[in-house]
Amino acid sequence: MPQSEHVPALREALLAAAFTADGLLELLGAPAYAALARAETVPALRATRGDTALDTLVRLFLLQRPVPVARAEAALPLALCLADGWVREADGEVRATVDVRPYGGPEGEDWFIVSDLGCAVGGAGGIGSHEEGVVLGVGGASTTLAGITVRTAVASALDLGTGSGIQALHAAQHATRVTATDLNPRALDFTRLTLALSGAAPADLREGSLFEPVAGETYDLIVSNPPFVISPGARLTYRDGGMGGDDLCRTLVQQSGDRLNDGGYAQFLANWQHVEGEEWQDRLRSWVPVGCDAWIVQREVQDITQYAELWLRDSGDHRSDPAEYTARYEAWLDEFEERGTTAVGFGWITLRKSAAAVAGNPSVVVEEWPHSIEQPLGPAVLAHFARQDYLRAQDDASLLAGHFTLAEEVVQEQVGLPGAEDPEHVVLRQHRGMRRATKVDSVGAGFAGVCDGSLPAGRILDAIAQLMGEDPVLLRDRTPRAIRLLVEEGFLEPVNPGADRTGSTA
Repeated sequence: MPQSEHVPALREALLAAAFTADGLLELLGAPAYAALARAETVPALRATRGDTALDTLVRLFLLQRPVPVARAEAALPLALCLADGWVREADGEVRATVDVRPYGGPEGEDWFIVSDLGCAVGGAGGIGSHEEGVVLGVGGASTTLAGITVRTAVASALDLGTGSGIQALHAAQHATRVTATDLNPRALDFTRLTLALSGAAPADLREGSLFEPVAGETYDLIVSNPPFVISPGARLTYRDGGMGGDDLCRTLVQQSGDRLNDGGYAQFLANWQHVEGEEWQDRLRSWVPVGCDAWIVQREVQDITQYAELWLRDSGDHRSDPAEYTARYEAWLDEFEERGTTAVGFGWITLRKSAAAVAGNPSVVVEEWPHSIEQPLGPAVLAHFARQDYLRAQDDASLLAGHFTLAEEVVQEQVGLPGAEDPEHVVLRQHRGMRRATKVDSVGAGFAGVCDGSLPAGRILDAIAQLMGEDPVLLRDRTPRAIRLLVEEGFLEPVNPGADRTGSTA
């Protein structure tokens, strides 16, 4: 494992050579850069045939190819890197001992993620490793969690199951104190290197499982991309949690409530079982700890054969002896059959410790949203819980007295046959955040279209009733439910909640 004694000199050399996310894109071009994310290295090898320092560093640290000593000396403080163990020399060539991947921070920071060899890039073929303690670099799950995490300034943050340290690195930008834990001691070493090479403040690193290393402590933010894979046996530390079924994710979620400060957030990626005779939404609701609001989003569902095949490829089992592969595949299916599992869901779980939830009135939203979104989603997570707070405090009368504006980037689409006088239905569509779409009737479309914050909702409904020849009392009675839904999903935003800015009544 490399040492961090001379990391500033190494970082300076990497930056001087433009070994950064932007530098890579410029050198490789978009197709070769995208191919790396699919674990395809041939285009990048072709693009780095030159003799610049950047060509050398990409081949050495990202593609794990040997480079001549002279070229390594021109690109790196080679003596220091050899002494600290970042590279090794043999037969006139230099090889990297670890993956180093440039990673762009949210404010344009130049960061570097350090991981085991061969684990800096992902792809459908998986990492193909059977090493129990292997430490992965940046993958799609890592960047997804980083994007959905709430980024408000906090005093304390916990990265549980830190891996190569990407979540701790993000947290270090807005948390005064960052604690990172992992069952794998090698992961803590990699996190130390990632933080140091990225120029970030060091974290408090602790070895252990789940919340054991931080017993009795509470945090403002908890993040975890845990080893959530539902597998027959804990073969690989980075992905298999060592508990049956989805018990690890359930335990992590349920135990988080007592580790959160008031107003604190806990955010996880997770897998969960779809069990015959049970609604998956009910399963997840049962995980939510007392005193917490929750927003749970299922992003993907795979049947048990797809799921088994995905993770058998990940570890390279599909390239093993056919009889061995068959036996392992059978073990996965036996495990699922024993538990009554018909499919496996993947998604995000966000908890928030709130006074309303502590008082027995939690907001728990469980939904399926497989459609495209706009990252980073952290601001949308904050807005979701703010809307829940608002709606919990409003009865129908106060809702009709409220003022609303149409959220930014919401457009109206009319769907119907060409030439028809009236549309079959109207759709409101968001172009930011969750990018939701919802059908509305003529009242909903008219209401949303004139919401500019100047009139209370009740006044607008009265005007719509007059235009449509409807009874305004009946319209007021039936519409609050639709308004609540439009607010909950972010199409309408309350303005000065509870107050009539004109000074008149609704």
